[in-house]
Amino acid sequence: MDGKVIIEDFSKQWILEYRLEETKIKKVLGETLIQIEHIGSTSIENLGSKPIIDIMCGVKDLNEINSFKDSFENIGYEYVWHQDFPERRFFRKGKYRAGTHHLHIYQFDSVFWKNNILFRDYLRNNPVALNEYYQLKRKLADKYPYDRVSYTNGKNEFINSIINKTWE
Repeated sequence: MDGKVIIEDFSKQWILEYRLEETKIKKVLGETLIQIEHIGSTSIENLGSKPIIDIMCGVKDLNEINSFKDSFENIGYEYVWHQDFPERRFFRKGKYRAGTHHLHIYQFDSVFWKNNILFRDYLRNNPVALNEYYQLKRKLADKYPYDRVSYTNGKNEFINSIINKTWE
């Protein structure tokens, strides 16, 4: 998968992979974890996706996460600092540009937390929007097969429109 944007058909295997990681992550975070969720396209039945499992953890205090970096490394996750996203802590499992799992940690019940849940649940409950999003993803993958940034940016308007609808 090294850098190429590949959209695969939905696989129930993605749910199983999430559950395996969920167990490991719960052991690492213990009582610091308030809630854990499978998010992103791999969490939505009938939606094709890049085969990357997105996992979201909600915690009370993001600053506590620094003390878990070694423990996450022990289960295969590398901490990745993103200057543009100070509201989350991000860990990747797998190689750069070929990750298999993305772990997003947010303050529980923050706007960022809620937006991820709202978007996922909207697509789960709206087959027309789900199909529109799937078609957009395929179109962008064809247009930007080796440009993940442009692929991701191309989805922003659609994602933001859904999130804005859910807040109305």
